[in-house]
Amino acid sequence: MFEKLFKLKQNNTTVKTEIAAGVTTFVTMAYILAVNPNILSAAGMDRTAVLLATCLASFLGTVIMALSANLPFALSAGMGLNAYFAYTVCGAMGYSWQTALLAVFIEGIIFIILSLTKVRESIFDCIPLSLKRAVSIGIGLFIAFIGLQNAGLCVDSATLVSLVSFRDNFSTSGICALLAVIGLIITAALYIKNVKGSILIGVFGTWLLGIICQLTGIYVPDGESYFSLLPTFAMTDFSKLGETFGQCFKVDFGETGIFNFIIVIFSFLFVDLFDTLGTIIGVSTKANMLDKDGKLPGIKPALMSDAVATSAGAVLGTSTTTTFVESSAGVAAGGRTGLTALTTAVLFLLSMFLAPIFTAIPSFATAPALIIVGFLMFSSITELKMDESNFTTAIPAYLCIIAMPLFYSISEGISIGIISYVILNLVCGKSKQINPLMYVLAVVFVLKYIFL
Repeated sequence: MFEKLFKLKQNNTTVKTEIAAGVTTFVTMAYILAVNPNILSAAGMDRTAVLLATCLASFLGTVIMALSANLPFALSAGMGLNAYFAYTVCGAMGYSWQTALLAVFIEGIIFIILSLTKVRESIFDCIPLSLKRAVSIGIGLFIAFIGLQNAGLCVDSATLVSLVSFRDNFSTSGICALLAVIGLIITAALYIKNVKGSILIGVFGTWLLGIICQLTGIYVPDGESYFSLLPTFAMTDFSKLGETFGQCFKVDFGETGIFNFIIVIFSFLFVDLFDTLGTIIGVSTKANMLDKDGKLPGIKPALMSDAVATSAGAVLGTSTTTTFVESSAGVAAGGRTGLTALTTAVLFLLSMFLAPIFTAIPSFATAPALIIVGFLMFSSITELKMDESNFTTAIPAYLCIIAMPLFYSISEGISIGIISYVILNLVCGKSKQINPLMYVLAVVFVLKYIFL
């Protein structure tokens, strides 16, 4: 059945490999089950309701991705977009969380229309191969940076970021950072030795070391920022979902400025569009899924699943649902088909029942996986041509790469890459190699910086 549905032999993979890859993707994404409720609760939403909505939206979007596109990409509530939802729209701008959910719902409907009219597919296809490779490399650096932060190794300082002091607060931040380093060494060594499931083993191995440290008193939870690493077995209160389900349709427009509301919609739309495209480009490039013209077969259903999940997630009660860059962890573990995504989807559904166990996986345990996957994606840099005859493509690619981690945004990297690509090729008399749609994108990006 799996062979017929997912074409495993055609993609040079097996059921065992795909399931292991799906579990790997889920484990590296499981932090969203803890992080998203915490962020959206700042907007006044119930944490348990957000957790359930996140699980259901992730399950729905990832199942559609698996069955319609046969791609190993998983979806969940997008990081960055949830922060914009809670702290900007509901915080600084003063909108209710119901209004913010309505904006997300409308954004998803617009995406569905754009996907049906091939607009999003055309945008994907018009981006030159050099920039697509740059996106993959940039995402590698970006998720490695996220991994270093999750590990507690990279911390705020007078120089913006610096290495954590292991001696200060050793029983909390110090030991967590040290365990992440040990986990990174274990994961890297297993990967170098071609051990199957090395990334997944690294995650659980690091978590186990943390549990041992807690039981022996080396790690001491403080109840504020550092919690117990031991999983609990409490059941979830499913009735809480009623507190957010359908609330996006209960908005009083008399209290909502329509112009500002439209700006909110397009802010969600813009970031989601290019974060999603960037993630799909980066992961599919690393997995060698692009054809000789740099196009991704099955891109249309992939984009459609993202759009449907966004609107469905808003109805359920969560912020924008989008394709996750952590899908690259599953790809690195050998995932090549929708069976990987289906496995991840099932685990998201099961996590509704066992959420306390899954959310007990600490961020320092998943950090080594992100750092190693970042290295694997960064290795695509050898495919970029950096000689003088290619500077008009190499320099925009370089700017795209460094912008993603430094500006903490996939979409900003794509934006800067496209603008610089168009300008440099125009100035240097190479306008013939610019796709007409690239001009449109460059203008849109410039307008974004002016008005948004």
